[in-house]
Amino acid sequence: MSIGHNMTHMKIGVQLHPQATTVKDMRDAWRAADAMGVDSLWVWDHFYPLYGDPEAPHFEAYTLLAAMAADTCHATVGALVTCFTYRNAQLLADMSRTIDHISNGRFILGIGSGWFERDYTEYGYEFGTAPERLKLLAAGIPVIKERLAKLTPGPVNGHIPLMIGGSGEKVTLKLTAQHADSHNAFGPVDNFRHKMEVLNQWCEKLGRNPKEIERTVGINAKDLVDAAEYEEAGADHLIVMTGSPFDLGPIEKFLAQR
Repeated sequence: MSIGHNMTHMKIGVQLHPQATTVKDMRDAWRAADAMGVDSLWVWDHFYPLYGDPEAPHFEAYTLLAAMAADTCHATVGALVTCFTYRNAQLLADMSRTIDHISNGRFILGIGSGWFERDYTEYGYEFGTAPERLKLLAAGIPVIKERLAKLTPGPVNGHIPLMIGGSGEKVTLKLTAQHADSHNAFGPVDNFRHKMEVLNQWCEKLGRNPKEIERTVGINAKDLVDAAEYEEAGADHLIVMTGSPFDLGPIEKFLAQR
């Protein structure tokens, strides 16, 4: 795998899927990834597996993130992305601030409106409709920011970066232009490029400098060969999504060529 000379400045992260694994294996994986120099480490925010055996072992995101923050020293840490309605907005702000201190200022609050119905029904949350969940997210983001400003002590660096995940062109990308420090979308390349163009259009409409928003893209390890194409499409940061067993070999090769 060759990433090309022009890829030297792209960030790379890893999303470790907290399903069909053990906490020990996850801790070993994120420690190894941090030691090899990845820029970011993530888990997803669900309560049940998203593929494979629906009854396989599974672990909760924010408890894992506290351990990840304590175990690592280099990479940023966060959920890709937090399902907003699983936690009260005020509490989510406080949890984020606390993990930020555990990590000494490396926490990123990735957030989205949620989509996996089983999580909601099994845990007693109101699933509602996608527009309803987006309205709750839009109303909740200012609440999170207000609570962060009130907490003592505040975030380590005075600010916790906000990532918004999702590709909805009418609401999600508008919210990103209004509020976010970064945005996560997915491939393939043509889809990612289109979503970034729409995000840029929202930035223009709302008077936001589009360069202020970091662009991340979730990919599989096999798609690292397309890294240059993603960069050309506007990506700043590749996030390799991987399940157990956690094979970090392709990421190590990418880092060696960066």
